[in-house]
Amino acid sequence: MNTAERKRLVTRHTEEVVTEEELDDLLEESDPSVYIGYAPTGQMHIGHFTTIRKLADFLRADIDVTVLVADLHAHLDDEKSPFELLEARSAYYRAAIEAMVEAAGADPDQIEFVRGTEFELEEPYTLELYRLLADTTISRAQRAGSEVVRQSDNPKLGGLVYTLMQSLDVAALGADIAYGGIDQRGIYMLAREILPEHGHDKPLCLFAPLLSGLSGGKMSASEAGSKVNLTDDPETVGEKIDGAYCPQGEVEENGVLEYLEHLVFPILELDDEPFVIQRPDQYGGDIVYEDYGTLEDDFLAGELHPQDLKGATGEAIGEIITPIRERFEREPELLREAYPEQDD
Repeated sequence: MNTAERKRLVTRHTEEVVTEEELDDLLEESDPSVYIGYAPTGQMHIGHFTTIRKLADFLRADIDVTVLVADLHAHLDDEKSPFELLEARSAYYRAAIEAMVEAAGADPDQIEFVRGTEFELEEPYTLELYRLLADTTISRAQRAGSEVVRQSDNPKLGGLVYTLMQSLDVAALGADIAYGGIDQRGIYMLAREILPEHGHDKPLCLFAPLLSGLSGGKMSASEAGSKVNLTDDPETVGEKIDGAYCPQGEVEENGVLEYLEHLVFPILELDDEPFVIQRPDQYGGDIVYEDYGTLEDDFLAGELHPQDLKGATGEAIGEIITPIRERFEREPELLREAYPEQDD
């Protein structure tokens, strides 16, 4: 695979690359590695899937992929995960990520999984963390983590340490590329600034877009109708998509279109399959789309009705998450042990 194709795979469906020139050099001169971290807090959903699907692109571009299951981070961020549940939630997150990578057409065995407690409690990591703590002001750490760590007028120390740990994780895992949602930008810009001051390489940063919720605006983990869960059956998926915010001709904050662009079409592309919208002959008959851009153009022009779009999208997403749901049906203890309060 030539460098241009590798770069296309690495950069597609991203919000920002910091920087393009550094990426060109990495792909030309070395076999780079990329890392992404997930703090095992709430249940994973379709918003995670759109980001994790990208790991398949990295693997196809011959880039080494490491996934950090950031268990300590999950507790440090305002105790979003109780300490006694970190083990169970870490196991659930790994299983969910493996299932999503496989559903995206890649081999999860090619990914290295690491838990934070495997290296963040020992030297040299802890000593390096103390050095960063000594050099970093509270205001600097707060600014960097403002889009990630839970904010309050009286912040806990854990949230401040979280930010520096995430910066240090890049160096500790030997990653050339730090990948995450665009909300992680502040932390990784801090990493690019402070890591070289401590003798580490400056990481290249690759950011995924934050996608809209199905009810419009930012996706909310606490709002059931805002997202598709990985355990939703096809009927539930269809109902959620059917009730989604998808006004005729509008793209902004349209979660239906965003999931088509960043999840459905990339997965259909693996098998050269088109996206088919079935319609009765009296309404124009079936429409076949080979690419997302043509679909969006038709939607903007009013040639594709939102209800037709929703029906086909619900079916496609339902099919895509079916193997993930089935894994958790085979291993119900993963969810039961990770979220025992939801069984009460």
